[in-house]
Amino acid sequence: MPVPAPSLTDLPAEFPVFPLAGALLLPRTRLPLNIFEPRYLALVEDALGRGRLFGMIQPNPSRPDGPTGPALFAIGCLGRVIAFSETEDNRYLITLAGLIRFRVQAELPLKRGYRCIRADLVPFGADLAPTRPASGIAREPLLAALRAYLTVRGLGADWKTLDSLPEDRLVGTLSTLCPFAPTEKQALLEAPDEAAHGETLLALLKLNAHAPAGGSAEKAPLAS
Repeated sequence: MPVPAPSLTDLPAEFPVFPLAGALLLPRTRLPLNIFEPRYLALVEDALGRGRLFGMIQPNPSRPDGPTGPALFAIGCLGRVIAFSETEDNRYLITLAGLIRFRVQAELPLKRGYRCIRADLVPFGADLAPTRPASGIAREPLLAALRAYLTVRGLGADWKTLDSLPEDRLVGTLSTLCPFAPTEKQALLEAPDEAAHGETLLALLKLNAHAPAGGSAEKAPLAS
C-alpha cells in the first residue's frame, strides 16, 4: 500500500544530507543510489531508523570548502527511502523518492562522518501536492529537442515509455535522467514553478544539442 504524502508539519527541520554532484532529486521523482562509502552507509542506516528521510544536495564548486567539506548549493531536495537492499559486498542499493525542496539555513556538526543541516521547507510547500501542474511546454517541441540532444550525444531512449508519460512526469523524468552539468541540474531544481521548469529543460536540451567535447558520450538509454 502506498505511503500517504506527508504534510509540512510531519517533516523534520533537521536531517542528513548526501552531497553528490550531478545527482538531481525532484519532488515526485525517484533517484536510484548505490551506497558504498562508510559515512553514507552510516547515513542510510540512521535514516532507515528515523523516518527513512535524508536530503540530496549538490556541492557548489564556486564557493570555498568549509570545515565539514565542500560548500553546498543553497537548495536541495528531501527524499524518502522507498526501496532498499544490501549486497554481498556490503553496499546498499536504494531508491529515494523526492518529497520537497529545501533551503539550507545552517550546517550542523558531522554525525558518524556524514553531514546534517537545518533547513527551511516552508517556501516549497507546494511541492507536497500529490500531482505536478502542467509545465506549459508543448510535448512535441520537447520531444523534438530531446531527439536532437540524444542524437548528437550518442544516447538512446526508451521512447515507448517516454511517449506514455503524462507531461508532468515527462518533464521530471527528463530533468533527472539527462546528463546535464551540475550547474544545469541546479537550475532545474531551482526553477520557481512548473512553467519555468519546463522552459529551463527545453532551453538546456537545445543548448546542449551539439557534439560533446572529446567524442561520443556513453550510450546509456533514458527510461523512467
